[in-house]
Amino acid sequence: MKKFFNIAGPCNDTKHYMIPVIEKYKELLFLIKQEQYFVIHAARQTGKTTLIKALVNKINSEDDYYALYCSLESVHAFKDPEKGMVEIVNTIKDALKYSNLPNKNKFAEDVDISKTSILISSSLTDFSVLLDKPFIIFFDEIDGIEDGTLITFLRQLRKGYVSRPEIPFVHSIALVGMRDIRDYKSKLRDGRNTLGSKSPFNIIKKTFTLENFSFEEVISLYKQHTEVTKQIFEKSAVEYIYQQSKGQPWLVNAIATKIIEDLLKNDHSKPITKQLAKEAIQNIIKQRHTHIDSLLDRLKDERVRKIIEPILITTNENDIDFFNDDLQYCKDLGLIKEENKILKPSNPIYAEVIIRELSYSTQARLQTEIKNTWIDNNKINMNGLMEAFQEFWRENSTIWTKKYQYQEAAPHLIMQAFLQRIINGGGDILREYSYGKKRIDLCVRFGGNKYPIELKLHYGKKTIPDGLEQLAEYMDGFGEKIGWLVVFDRRKNKTWDEKIYWKTENYNNKIINIVGC
Repeated sequence: MKKFFNIAGPCNDTKHYMIPVIEKYKELLFLIKQEQYFVIHAARQTGKTTLIKALVNKINSEDDYYALYCSLESVHAFKDPEKGMVEIVNTIKDALKYSNLPNKNKFAEDVDISKTSILISSSLTDFSVLLDKPFIIFFDEIDGIEDGTLITFLRQLRKGYVSRPEIPFVHSIALVGMRDIRDYKSKLRDGRNTLGSKSPFNIIKKTFTLENFSFEEVISLYKQHTEVTKQIFEKSAVEYIYQQSKGQPWLVNAIATKIIEDLLKNDHSKPITKQLAKEAIQNIIKQRHTHIDSLLDRLKDERVRKIIEPILITTNENDIDFFNDDLQYCKDLGLIKEENKILKPSNPIYAEVIIRELSYSTQARLQTEIKNTWIDNNKINMNGLMEAFQEFWRENSTIWTKKYQYQEAAPHLIMQAFLQRIINGGGDILREYSYGKKRIDLCVRFGGNKYPIELKLHYGKKTIPDGLEQLAEYMDGFGEKIGWLVVFDRRKNKTWDEKIYWKTENYNNKIINIVGC
């Protein structure tokens, strides 16, 4: 059977095209030699399990250590630490059952399961005594464990760690999940659980986060398919896929799978083009694959809203503390990234799905309530559309904004839903928004025409002058001479007659329509 691009579960180099991972993270092997305990964290479906299973296989193929992969996913359901400790022991037993480790049937053989405060530490100590080589465990899905069970588990690992070497214990442990260790501590502090003076977290030597694929790695991954099938990825297609995905591993594999299996029906005689990549990405966004669904479900989390909403409205650089644990949480989830103190969605695909998800219900209602009368001969009557939006906003904004969890971002979301409803099926919207720039730049593309738009919240006398300058610069990138600056004024002391206005400015040889809302 030929290899294929994997989008479900860990990669296996005998079945899947994949980037070699051990060489990329060889520092982990150095930590193991030092008998260290460490954390590996990264967003969902970025290759964590692939990496640690590859490490386990490499270690067990050599003569220095015994290694075990153990997923703690089944422990997530146990809030009671006493029951949780028993489940962890049973989970380790199950993992050992399918391993080649000696004496695996003797793990926790004579342990008293009623002594849950030492159940893990004593079970691992007794088993370490039976082995003729140092023992390494990779605990996957650690971050889904309930608070009380988690801290009890970590305290028992700490007990074994500090007892070495006089009392045998696990040589090296990796805690693997989506979140960094600092987020575990933050979560426990918020829940008012005391960590005590002997924190179980201070045994962690280092935390690692997995990186996205580099552009060169994407080329290498796709080249593997070409070598097997002779099917070519055109250079422009690879560049576009990388630009849209920023190397996010699941997206890189999913786009290739969508093109090869769904769009081309495994016809390897046809080249993979940029246009096919665009179509594949739109299908992935619309079909809401499990990866996208899981990502979007996080938007309901209040911790996520506190970070994402200021990014969407891009108003004030002081709205987010860059040392905030919630910010790190969103980074760990893979939703956002930071570049030179600028926060933005991790990649353009995520930016698109975030906006679409948060404005989806509005789009659905607009589909039935708003008749599209602004398209004629493959052109959009943008002035007419903007005037219609002003009327709609004046009549409906109070009611519609209350429906949003992200109420501060509601104007931006409703405006973009309005635009999306108009162009559905016939065009697209390029979106550029990043925290700290105080604006969202949009370019509606329809029928070969481009319509640059900038969205701003009124923040003072400089709002319009700044907007004119910023939009003119944005328009230069598209070579367009006409643009629309939409300014939302949410001040309660202003009447609708003051908020709703239309001005046309000639700015740097460009016509800019200022649309007050």
